[in-house]
Amino acid sequence: MTTNLWVNEEHAISYLRARESIPHRVDALEVLCELLPARVERVLDLGTGDGITLGLVLSARAGATGIGLDFGDEMLRRARAQFADDDRAEFAVHDLDEPLPRTLGTFDVVVSSFAIHHCAPARQRALYGEVFALLRPGGVFVNAEHVASPTEHLHHEFLAALDRRPYDDDPSNQLVAVAQHLTWLNEIGFEDADCFWKWRELAVVSGTRPASPS
Repeated sequence: MTTNLWVNEEHAISYLRARESIPHRVDALEVLCELLPARVERVLDLGTGDGITLGLVLSARAGATGIGLDFGDEMLRRARAQFADDDRAEFAVHDLDEPLPRTLGTFDVVVSSFAIHHCAPARQRALYGEVFALLRPGGVFVNAEHVASPTEHLHHEFLAALDRRPYDDDPSNQLVAVAQHLTWLNEIGFEDADCFWKWRELAVVSGTRPASPS
């Protein structure tokens, strides 16, 4: 059984301390923002953490409002503090292992950054389906994600690039290859599903809900 260390507050805080040192993480988020549609009214951020990705999206699309979901009390405290003087964002407690509430409404964009891979693969696939249901016609899903290397050797090279060793591997990770992410998106009915950027185990995958029923 996979151990999810993210229920441990100190593990989450440790990640925030090290986040800026992760190679090319900023590049991934820049591509995420490039893939946003020109007009965005509502955005949903899955596994929002301290709200950094939601903040980037709202900065890129003036007039948009957003909801960030996370299950960590400390992460949500930091996110709410970051947006204390900004009423465009709200935050709610939600564990991505559980179905997304349909009461959230619909969205022009759903984003996530380096969060969904902590769910079991079957749950990741189900979550993609739930995202599709929450998107408005023509809406876009963009996931900046930690994905699986095709070989153990390449995985160890990725860890070395982060100055880590195999024994430092996060047991919370349940990594899936890019090809599997794209298969899921296509099976669910997303259009234009593709991997738009990749560096080793960091990737940006995206798909669009068709503007009209096929």
